Amino acid sequence: MQTRGVIYIHSSPSAVCPHVEWAIGRVLERSGSAASQGVKLGWTPQHAERATMRAERPWTGYAGMGAEFAKALAQWPMLRFEITEDPSAGVDGERIMHVPGRGIYRAAMSAGGDIMIAEDRIRALLATTTSAEALRNGLDQLLGLEWDRELRPYRQAAGGTEQSWLSQVG
Repeated sequence: MQTRGVIYIHSSPSAVCPHVEWAIGRVLERSGSAASQGVKLGWTPQHAERATMRAERPWTGYAGMGAEFAKALAQWPMLRFEITEDPSAGVDGERIMHVPGRGIYRAAMSAGGDIMIAEDRIRALLATTTSAEALRNGLDQLLGLEWDRELRPYRQAAGGTEQSWLSQVG
């Protein structure tokens, strides 16, 4: 089943940029994509962190490919990145975020771009929390709030507006 998404590299040291391109190219190559040859991202300076670069790349491929990109990019723990995968027939979309020191956050994403939390995870949280504050903290964790907060300044596009992490839905 074909789907599409976007890879956002929010910050990468300059020396790692070619490795990021090779990693993306290897995933595309395994998928049989003609776009795998010589992946070049349009790197620009990341103003939220000195001496780092940022780039984004839309992709088209099979369902689950977003997770493969995340696995390939997680080899460099200093990267800040986000990957979206649009829903496709019978398959939920996905949002994957990586922040140094925090690791990977992965969640299902609705067609409208909302994070979806599985019923069993909510039930488990409700069964183990003893206060409103603990419930709030647990929901924040399930929603990836800390990853979101840490990435927010890096999402600022060159024009000063927040970068949209959703690809075009439709």
